Amino acid sequence: MFFDKIFGQNRLEMKKGQKILYSAGMLLMFWAVFDGILAYILPVLITDLGYTATQMGLLIASSNIFGALFDFVLAKFITNTNYRRLFLVIYGLCFIYPLLLWQAKTIPLFLISMSIWGLYGDLQTFAQFDFVNRRIKKENYSQSVGVMDVFKCLGYLIAPIVAGLVVVKTIDFFPFSLSLSFLLISLIFYLWLIQLSPKRDSAEYDQTPKYAKYNFFKEFKIIKSVGKILWPVLLFNILLHVFDSAIWTIGPSVSMGWLVGSLCRRFGKKKTAMASFFLSCLLMIPISFFEFPWVIIIFMLVSSVGSSLAWPAIRSAYSDYINESHCYSKEIEGLHDFSSNIGYIIGPIFGGMVADWVGVSNLFAIMAVAGIIIVEILFLVTPKHISVVIHRE
Repeated sequence: MFFDKIFGQNRLEMKKGQKILYSAGMLLMFWAVFDGILAYILPVLITDLGYTATQMGLLIASSNIFGALFDFVLAKFITNTNYRRLFLVIYGLCFIYPLLLWQAKTIPLFLISMSIWGLYGDLQTFAQFDFVNRRIKKENYSQSVGVMDVFKCLGYLIAPIVAGLVVVKTIDFFPFSLSLSFLLISLIFYLWLIQLSPKRDSAEYDQTPKYAKYNFFKEFKIIKSVGKILWPVLLFNILLHVFDSAIWTIGPSVSMGWLVGSLCRRFGKKKTAMASFFLSCLLMIPISFFEFPWVIIIFMLVSSVGSSLAWPAIRSAYSDYINESHCYSKEIEGLHDFSSNIGYIIGPIFGGMVADWVGVSNLFAIMAVAGIIIVEILFLVTPKHISVVIHRE
């Protein structure tokens, strides 16, 4: 069975491991509903206050700019922590964020709110990577990441539906209180996760103490060295997030996340991710040449199947790098988050410029062709095996 492969053959061990993974998935699902509701109402909230669409876009993009800056800080200072502590910090920030957002009327207060949004988003990625590395067998990272992505995508699928039911013309405090109720449910599953989690980490988890803290310049040198090794997968991560922010598709991810593990075992994680994304881009091109809505919807759904396979596949590859090079784990996580934020900054700007230039209908074809060219180059230049080995002075 699926969970036998992840947690071993012992039935008691499998049942407990199954509960741990499901509790983490439910935690992420309700957290995603909380985050998705606020993300849905944020543009309405900003424009209702009289800000222009350009100002709205810049304010929302600032969360990713703050997130990109946080990545380097987090890589330096989050050295001896774990997902339990990280989630506690995340919940604290998440409870503050909607309260600040509700009171935000001026640009400085919006910027403070966006910085908190960017910070807890980055911490969530750090926490998820740490959970996988501590609780999951190495050869089953892709299945577990896929399962958690299923739950998270389901949350983001539910969020706009819930928000759309409660937001009509103006926004009162009810959507904010509703989002907090989902955050409380997520917190309950976090407490359940902590109760289920064993005190010992996975036998494959490298518990070698992290090297002594370096000053800023030495830390930056390490990050630069890690980045030189991982640049192909970092560039691919940017590409995924550019497409995610410019052309938002999520539905098939709910079902495809379960299948990625078997594909990764057969073809490899990087190859599965890039081939899936190539297929997604290829199927996206016809969208620009049809006018019938139902045909467009079908192609979008089929195209998003490829991207929904690429996400957990490449994330599980990052989990491998973190597990194999534990002393550089925070740098790898920081670079992953930094590249994600860069993609989320580029995506809306690039998508908007292309849409203004050639029209929204042609946006899909142009982005798809660009994606195909870039991923073909990455196919050629990405090493079959990437090992983060750095000789420190």
